[in-house]
Amino acid sequence: MEKPQRKLNRLQEFDYREIGCYFITLCTHDRAQLFEMEFPVGNGLCAVPETLANQMIHKWIQEIQNKFPNIVIDKYVVMPDHLHLIVTIKERHTGRSLPDVMRYFKTITTNAYIRCVKQGDLPPFDRKLWQKSYYDHVIRNQQDYNEIWEYINNNPLKWMLIYNNDW
Repeated sequence: MEKPQRKLNRLQEFDYREIGCYFITLCTHDRAQLFEMEFPVGNGLCAVPETLANQMIHKWIQEIQNKFPNIVIDKYVVMPDHLHLIVTIKERHTGRSLPDVMRYFKTITTNAYIRCVKQGDLPPFDRKLWQKSYYDHVIRNQQDYNEIWEYINNNPLKWMLIYNNDW
């Protein structure tokens, strides 16, 4: 029996080192609800997290900008089972592409989460912290950017209404 062919996640022939803005969605493995709902505030920041899992995510999102000086995280929100980010590449850097940034983030957060599980501070997860790959959208213009910004702002409320959770 043939395996179904996986959909290609990245745009073919596109150079993900290019200066520009990218909308990223990163989901937990099996959509496990490992994080607490947050609401975006101010200039792209989220409310101060109270849980250790969320604090860890915030720490490593900020660390992206230290590790990759050509990268800025314009806006993000932590959801129970996924993250949304607007990532800006502000200057072209050989060998520093969007997939490099996402690989770093997924690896470092997985390792940090595992350390917390081993210390008994966070609940275990099933085999993987993150789903394979991630969703990306190349932001093409200011209107596209503004719509994605609003989508990130509204996503927590939309998620609560769909799943009828009392967060």
